[in-house]
Amino acid sequence: MKQRDLQLMQEMGLTYWQVRKPDFYPGRDLPAIDLPPSCQLLFVCDDELDEHDRWLFGRILSSMKLTPEQALCLPSVAVEQIREHHLTWCWIAGCEAVHPTGCQLLTSTALAQMHTHPTSKKALWQQICSYDT
Repeated sequence: MKQRDLQLMQEMGLTYWQVRKPDFYPGRDLPAIDLPPSCQLLFVCDDELDEHDRWLFGRILSSMKLTPEQALCLPSVAVEQIREHHLTWCWIAGCEAVHPTGCQLLTSTALAQMHTHPTSKKALWQQICSYDT
């Protein structure tokens, strides 16, 4: 399934099922994900984002001088399926995942926790600023 189709399904509230243990199905190949050239930031998060989380995410993007069109959200299990990318950033929030090579890595707590923990936001901001020097 193409990444655009996955995003459309997510926006419509439809669930996309993935096999958690593909080793049980040796003949099944996992689909490769090619990120669009416009994607500069990959946001890896296993939590469903509510309106407040999306607002905070937008604020953080704008502080990084990025637009929502330059970011893509994927669950941690899908990161291993990324084949080609032009990423500048990979932000892993509230989960563990292997990040794609060749990009700057950010790690943080989940966005939902950042609303009440300003130290989490500060730690994220310090990581972002460390790449600017």
